[in-house]
Amino acid sequence: MRGFASLWASLLLCLWVLLGAPVSPVRASPGLCVGPVCGDEISRSASHHWQLRLRVSDQDRHHERIVVDCRDGVISPRYGPVERGHAAAVARRLCRLAGAA
Repeated sequence: MRGFASLWASLLLCLWVLLGAPVSPVRASPGLCVGPVCGDEISRSASHHWQLRLRVSDQDRHHERIVVDCRDGVISPRYGPVERGHAAAVARRLCRLAGAA
């Protein structure tokens, strides 16, 4: 009987580990990083070919979606949780790589 209880406890532990334990999400490498800010999920605007849309995130797990006008390097919105200097640098580099500048 003792072996059965041990087996049962082992199965419950495995089930808890597989289903109930908090698991940190594994992320693929980001698209492009400048300093502590990385940009990914990059797409071109359907209506304006000079605009890029991207998701920026920092090391403090702040993230947001921004739009960059590659003609002059202005990002929108101007204020947000991600540091704007690094976010603008990521956006300008993406514009150069996309050939939209």
